[in-house]
Amino acid sequence: MTTGTTLPSTSVSPTARQVWTRARGVVLAAVILLAAAVVIAVIRSGAERGRLDPRAADTDGSRAVAELLEDRGVSTRLVTTLDEASAAAGPDTTLLIAVPDLLTDSQQSRLHEATEASGGRTVLVAPGPPSVSALAPGVTADAALSLDSTLTPRCELPAARRAGSADTGGLRYHVTARAADTCYPEDGLPTLVRVPAATGDGDTVVLGAPDILLNSSLDEQGNASLALQLLGSRPHVVWYLPSLADDSAPDSGNRSFFELLPSGWFWGTLQLFVAGALAALWRARRLGPLVPEKLPVAIRASETVEGRARLYRKANARDRAAAALRSTTRTRLAPLVGVPVSRAHTPEALLPALSAHLHGDGQPLHTLLFGPPPGDDKALIALTDQLDALEREVRRS
Repeated sequence: MTTGTTLPSTSVSPTARQVWTRARGVVLAAVILLAAAVVIAVIRSGAERGRLDPRAADTDGSRAVAELLEDRGVSTRLVTTLDEASAAAGPDTTLLIAVPDLLTDSQQSRLHEATEASGGRTVLVAPGPPSVSALAPGVTADAALSLDSTLTPRCELPAARRAGSADTGGLRYHVTARAADTCYPEDGLPTLVRVPAATGDGDTVVLGAPDILLNSSLDEQGNASLALQLLGSRPHVVWYLPSLADDSAPDSGNRSFFELLPSGWFWGTLQLFVAGALAALWRARRLGPLVPEKLPVAIRASETVEGRARLYRKANARDRAAAALRSTTRTRLAPLVGVPVSRAHTPEALLPALSAHLHGDGQPLHTLLFGPPPGDDKALIALTDQLDALEREVRRS
């Protein structure tokens, strides 16, 4: 056989149709996933970028509120590092933290130390459990979100009363800080909180939703009025967008592995588990009896017997051959003399019944059915003849 010789396919090799039938489900699922990925990529390629960026003019940007502040003589400066944000804190500055939950524990501590006694205002946009307690002590986020996006002030804070209804519905907060203003409540929990500083004239404003800062919703309700009043109380606004390029960003503080995972990882993992279980059930389904598979060739029983006999002879295994002949004979004789097949190989059960049936002595039968193996081929052939004669005699009697 040469190296390049190709082995011919056997009769049991799967055909192209069988391969396609087995694999079409997986191929179809892969095509659907690929098509969905392409569609999502195309949609995302034209999606709006620059969320809460004061330079962005798309729907999720905040350029409109920055320009309105500029028209009123309030400067807006964008910073992306913790050092810049901490250095900018002062009595004449409003520090807006666009995504507080991106800050690590150590970053939150440093930022709180810089703003606590600065005398300025700090605005936290939709801070969740990872950040709100560290940046605004005495305030904790509730697990349930507000069901309504547009809410009324229901508080004495002048900025909220002048603005009226606004789109502040989002995160709700539990407040234990003293002298705090709690506005825009939903089911008794506020979505806007102002916490005065312990010393000085500074304060911290916790905003439950970013809607009043977005270009798409700035002209709705009293959003523009509320945004300008919250951000325009000082002559300067420092807009802090946390960035991964920040040197302090890799420091994960004391967060656990699960806290560092993106939100929604649990539900994503659960969906993958359910999908895997469904795929396993689909691949392991058994909706009916097994389908017999066609054998390559049909082998007659006589050929099988002859083949096994040749193997016994080649191995000189007369003991195994004799044991197989005696075992088969005992199995066939037991029902004929009223002995259960399960006890056919027990001399105490088979021999008495067999002797009574033949009206003879049980000793020769014991040697014949349970005796030692034959010493040569001639003795094996004689044993075979005797077993055959015994069975014929039992059947005739």
